[in-house]
Amino acid sequence: MVPALVDRFRVICPDLRGAGWTDAPAVGYTRDQQLADVVALLDEVGVQRVRLIGHDAGSLVGFQLCLRYPERVHSFVATGAPHPFARFHPRMLQGGWRLWFQPVIASPVVGPTGLSTGPQWLARYVFQNFTAPGFTWREEDVETFVGRLRDPARARAGSALYRLFIVPELWRIFRGRYRQLRLSTPTRALYGTEDRVQSPKIGAQVLSGYEGHADDLALVWVDRAGHYLVDERPDAVVGVARELFSRP
Repeated sequence: MVPALVDRFRVICPDLRGAGWTDAPAVGYTRDQQLADVVALLDEVGVQRVRLIGHDAGSLVGFQLCLRYPERVHSFVATGAPHPFARFHPRMLQGGWRLWFQPVIASPVVGPTGLSTGPQWLARYVFQNFTAPGFTWREEDVETFVGRLRDPARARAGSALYRLFIVPELWRIFRGRYRQLRLSTPTRALYGTEDRVQSPKIGAQVLSGYEGHADDLALVWVDRAGHYLVDERPDAVVGVARELFSRP
């Protein structure tokens, strides 16, 4: 996806704290610290305003950046995460049970163990069960991600991220904590039509009703994609990004 953007944009691809090749300290996996890390990175590299793409936890951090520091974000493409104004609906239970792995990963002992040791069953489950039919990960791509989790510090960081940020943030969203705020950043929220948790039928109930909370937010449903839109349909993500980012 990066090669399709570098012709027009300077592209910076940071790993969040504890992920990839970024340091994995024992603390700092809260919402506020994740946001502070991103703001500090922008300051360090001398970027005052960005065009932003985020996925999953990265999208959750991205929404925080837009809500708290709107002057720092020109526009935002979010993939694979609910927007801050999503609402709980009983239909969520149809697919929500598939998120059983979230509290397991968040568990201080079971989570890091399942992510890092032996066959790494927990990490591999997350990769292998949330793509569209017909999409197959290359083993070398999976290894790029799960290989880093064999470092115990990174496995503990992944567990802490779920425990201290992702699970609490989803509770905040569905309890309406952000509905008194307004999203002024032009934003496109992308979801796969084959997403096993957030299907279009469920999304019609959960993701609707945002219009009164945002200046320019639109939902985009991407065909032939599950949760991992950047990997499954990079062409679609790039197309939306180039159109949105080209605005004055």
